[in-house]
Amino acid sequence: MRKAFDNEKYLELQSKNILNRVSQFGNKLYIEFGGKLFDDYHASRVLPGFLPDSKLKMLLTLKDKVEVVIAINAKDIIKNKVRSDLNINYESEVLRLIDAFRESGLFVGSVCITQYQSNPQVLTFKKKLNNLGIKTYLHYEIAGYPHDIKNIISESGFGKNQYIETERPIVVVTAPGPGSGKMATCLSQLYHENKRGVKAGYAKYETFPIWSIPLKHPVNLAYEAATADLNDVNMIDPYHLEAYGKLTVNYNRDVEIFPVLKSMFEAIYGESPYKSPTDMGVNMAGFAICDDEAACEASKDEIVRRYLNTLVDLRNGKVTQDAVDKILLLMRQLNISTSNRKCVDAALEKKKKSGTESMALELEDGTIVTSRTTPLLSAPAALLLNSLKTLAGIRDSIPLISKSLIEPIAEMKVNQLGNHNPRLHADEILVALAISATTNPLADLALKQLDNLKFTQAHSTVILNQVDCQVFKKLKIEVTSEPEFYAHKLYSR
Repeated sequence: MRKAFDNEKYLELQSKNILNRVSQFGNKLYIEFGGKLFDDYHASRVLPGFLPDSKLKMLLTLKDKVEVVIAINAKDIIKNKVRSDLNINYESEVLRLIDAFRESGLFVGSVCITQYQSNPQVLTFKKKLNNLGIKTYLHYEIAGYPHDIKNIISESGFGKNQYIETERPIVVVTAPGPGSGKMATCLSQLYHENKRGVKAGYAKYETFPIWSIPLKHPVNLAYEAATADLNDVNMIDPYHLEAYGKLTVNYNRDVEIFPVLKSMFEAIYGESPYKSPTDMGVNMAGFAICDDEAACEASKDEIVRRYLNTLVDLRNGKVTQDAVDKILLLMRQLNISTSNRKCVDAALEKKKKSGTESMALELEDGTIVTSRTTPLLSAPAALLLNSLKTLAGIRDSIPLISKSLIEPIAEMKVNQLGNHNPRLHADEILVALAISATTNPLADLALKQLDNLKFTQAHSTVILNQVDCQVFKKLKIEVTSEPEFYAHKLYSR
């Protein structure tokens, strides 16, 4: 992919900007970290060159000054809320985050359970954290939050929350997902710090929307597509325009809540340090874009992928038609369609010719590889084999795995494991290829091409099952599909 983003420049600018913000306050800054800290694949897709762990790397440049507080909403614990991309609940995600931060060298100070209520699941999780030696603090629901400023900024509001004891000047407040109470945690801490004579600061760190590029820039529109189900809308920051006469981009929720935040700052400090939502942000990503055209093209590709994935989510009842319509409107604004994604038309054409479920994959050099469902292989399994052959320069007519190896696996799936479908899935064909590679040099050559499938583009004419989806995700293949179920069945295995 064409590089659109200078990651090294970004790390330098971002760390410097955060240190400057710390110096503006009493050497204590609470930063609400939005989005993902070390697996931000959306950012790496729309800004080629942005590393998925860029935020983490930036924090590591400041690690002696940084500690992390993880917020989790008690309501999310009670309803066992799941992070869909990893298929783990928020409790497990908190533990995963702690492990990841510690392994990277960042200090995790504590966990804050927000909107706390006494519940067996919540109490069990709190006890588990304590048994693991992780300090846990409780913040409570506040009547009238966020609009009843008088009650919020009082002993019956933020005052009843437990004060989170922190050791370092920069406190990063992050969470397993949205709605976890990061902002409220930061503001509660400002209240308690002020009571202790410390004029701590607050800042918000969100990569998107990028405030320093135009409102309708494809990178910002790609963010709208990514949050279509949340009904987020990018907009000109009216407070920044009024205060400074400059056009900057923010999103509706921050603009809507700003008057409330400003009133909270005034209630705590007597005045607000910020005149606009943009002022609160510390994001410098816009200044590290080094190839705007490449960023635009990558963002358009992302919007098309989001559209196709949202159609599937609609079919599965996960989103409403409004989310689909919103992304379709973005595509019309940019004059793009699903045909911009070459593997889509290639997969549909393959299905038309073969009369069965098919897939297509576009390699980095633009080569299109196709596959279809066969008696022994699913289309995803066949696509992986065909793509690896193409990358290794092996003729399509040369078999890499003998039937004598595939057929017993297919028979076992039906006769012993009770599957209705004998065809090998993506994970099974890779295992078979690995076995074959021990005796077949060509299979070994093909297997060594797996890393070259990273960031390739694929499309299926039917919704992939969970196993195949996970394999493609692990191989970092960007896959989409038509909103159609396999063989018109609502359930498959």
